[in-house]
Amino acid sequence: MLQTVLAIAGKPGLYRLVSRGNKNLIVESLDAAKKRTPIFGADKVISLADIAMYTDNGEVPLAEVLQKVADKESAKEASLNPKKASNEELQNYFAEILPDYDRERVYMTDIKKLLTWYNLLVNAGITVFVEKEQE
Repeated sequence: MLQTVLAIAGKPGLYRLVSRGNKNLIVESLDAAKKRTPIFGADKVISLADIAMYTDNGEVPLAEVLQKVADKESAKEASLNPKKASNEELQNYFAEILPDYDRERVYMTDIKKLLTWYNLLVNAGITVFVEKEQE
Protein backbone atom coordinates (compact mmCIF):
# COMPACT_ATOMS: atom_id res chain seq x y z
CA MET A 1 0.00 0.00 0.00
CA LEU A 2 2.79 2.44 0.87
CA GLN A 3 4.43 1.75 -2.51
CA THR A 4 2.05 4.22 -4.19
CA VAL A 5 2.28 6.87 -1.45
CA LEU A 6 5.00 9.37 -2.28
CA ALA A 7 6.92 12.14 -0.54
CA ILE A 8 8.17 14.88 -2.85
CA ALA A 9 11.10 17.10 -1.86
CA GLY A 10 10.09 20.74 -1.63
CA LYS A 11 6.36 20.00 -1.46
CA PRO A 12 4.46 19.64 1.81
CA GLY A 13 2.38 16.58 2.59
CA LEU A 14 2.07 13.19 0.93
CA TYR A 15 0.84 12.21 -2.51
CA ARG A 16 -0.77 9.13 -4.06
CA LEU A 17 0.51 7.98 -7.45
CA VAL A 18 -2.41 8.19 -9.89
CA SER A 19 -0.74 7.41 -13.22
CA ARG A 20 2.50 7.52 -15.14
CA GLY A 21 2.91 9.76 -18.15
CA ASN A 22 5.57 9.76 -20.83
CA LYS A 23 8.03 11.95 -18.90
CA ASN A 24 6.15 12.56 -15.68
CA LEU A 25 4.03 11.13 -12.88
CA ILE A 26 0.54 12.30 -12.03
CA VAL A 27 0.05 12.48 -8.27
CA GLU A 28 -2.88 13.42 -6.06
CA SER A 29 -2.45 15.03 -2.65
CA LEU A 30 -3.67 13.00 0.33
CA ASP A 31 -5.16 16.04 2.05
CA ALA A 32 -8.77 17.16 1.73
CA ALA A 33 -8.08 19.13 -1.48
CA LYS A 34 -7.16 15.98 -3.49
CA LYS A 35 -5.32 18.23 -5.96
CA ARG A 36 -3.69 16.47 -8.92
CA THR A 37 -0.23 17.60 -9.98
CA PRO A 38 2.32 16.49 -12.59
CA ILE A 39 5.74 15.58 -11.21
CA PHE A 40 8.72 15.61 -13.57
CA GLY A 41 12.09 13.85 -13.60
CA ALA A 42 13.86 16.77 -11.94
CA ASP A 43 11.71 16.42 -8.79
CA LYS A 44 13.07 14.21 -6.04
CA VAL A 45 10.37 11.63 -5.30
CA ILE A 46 10.55 8.75 -2.82
CA SER A 47 8.02 6.08 -1.98
CA LEU A 48 7.21 5.61 1.70
CA ALA A 49 7.92 1.90 1.21
CA ASP A 50 11.59 2.80 0.55
CA ILE A 51 12.09 4.80 3.77
CA ALA A 52 13.47 3.31 7.00
CA MET A 53 14.22 4.57 10.51
CA TYR A 54 17.62 4.02 12.13
CA THR A 55 17.87 1.74 15.17
CA ASP A 56 20.80 0.52 17.23
CA ASN A 57 20.59 -2.78 15.32
CA GLY A 58 20.28 -1.42 11.77
CA GLU A 59 17.13 -0.06 10.16
CA VAL A 60 13.38 -0.67 10.51
CA PRO A 61 11.12 -0.05 7.49
CA LEU A 62 8.84 2.96 7.85
CA ALA A 63 5.79 0.73 7.31
CA GLU A 64 6.59 -1.22 10.50
CA VAL A 65 7.07 1.99 12.50
CA LEU A 66 3.77 3.39 11.19
CA GLN A 67 2.05 0.11 12.10
CA LYS A 68 3.41 0.39 15.65
CA VAL A 69 2.01 3.92 15.89
CA ALA A 70 -1.34 2.67 14.55
CA ASP A 71 -1.38 -0.15 17.12
CA LYS A 72 -0.59 2.31 19.93
CA GLU A 73 -3.23 4.81 18.77
CA SER A 74 -5.88 2.22 17.78
CA ALA A 75 -5.64 3.41 14.13
CA LYS A 76 -6.73 6.94 15.07
CA GLU A 77 -4.81 10.21 14.82
CA ALA A 78 -1.73 10.48 17.03
CA SER A 79 -2.53 11.65 20.55
CA LEU A 80 0.58 13.85 20.46
CA ASN A 81 0.44 16.95 18.24
CA PRO A 82 3.83 17.01 16.46
CA LYS A 83 3.71 20.79 15.94
CA LYS A 84 3.04 21.69 19.57
CA ALA A 85 4.93 18.93 21.41
CA SER A 86 8.26 19.61 23.08
CA ASN A 87 11.39 17.70 22.09
CA GLU A 88 11.23 15.68 25.31
CA GLU A 89 7.61 14.67 24.68
CA LEU A 90 8.49 13.62 21.13
CA GLN A 91 11.46 11.55 22.33
CA ASN A 92 9.42 9.81 25.02
CA TYR A 93 6.56 9.08 22.61
CA PHE A 94 8.91 7.69 19.96
CA ALA A 95 10.78 5.62 22.57
CA GLU A 96 7.47 3.90 23.41
CA ILE A 97 6.99 3.01 19.75
CA LEU A 98 10.58 2.11 18.83
CA PRO A 99 12.61 1.69 22.05
CA ASP A 100 15.92 0.95 20.31
CA TYR A 101 15.87 3.87 17.85
CA ASP A 102 19.27 5.48 17.23
CA ARG A 103 19.13 8.67 19.26
CA GLU A 104 22.09 10.18 17.38
CA ARG A 105 20.79 9.65 13.83
CA VAL A 106 17.02 10.09 14.29
CA TYR A 107 16.40 13.81 14.68
CA MET A 108 13.38 15.59 16.16
CA THR A 109 12.40 16.70 12.66
CA ASP A 110 12.26 13.03 11.62
CA ILE A 111 9.91 12.19 14.49
CA LYS A 112 7.72 15.22 13.75
CA LYS A 113 7.56 14.26 10.07
CA LEU A 114 6.70 10.65 10.96
CA LEU A 115 3.77 11.74 13.15
CA THR A 116 2.60 14.30 10.59
CA TRP A 117 2.69 11.65 7.84
CA TYR A 118 0.89 9.17 10.10
CA ASN A 119 -1.92 11.68 10.71
CA LEU A 120 -2.19 12.41 6.96
CA LEU A 121 -2.40 8.69 6.16
CA VAL A 122 -5.04 8.03 8.84
CA ASN A 123 -7.12 10.98 7.63
CA ALA A 124 -6.86 9.57 4.08
CA GLY A 125 -8.26 6.24 5.31
CA ILE A 126 -4.99 4.29 5.26
CA THR A 127 -4.70 2.50 8.60
CA VAL A 128 -3.01 -0.81 7.72
CA PHE A 129 0.66 -0.35 6.94
CA VAL A 130 2.00 -3.90 7.20
CA GLU A 131 -0.02 -6.64 5.53
CA LYS A 132 -0.74 -9.54 7.89
CA GLU A 133 0.45 -12.86 6.49
CA GLN A 134 -2.31 -15.36 5.80
CA GLU A 135 -1.80 -18.75 7.41
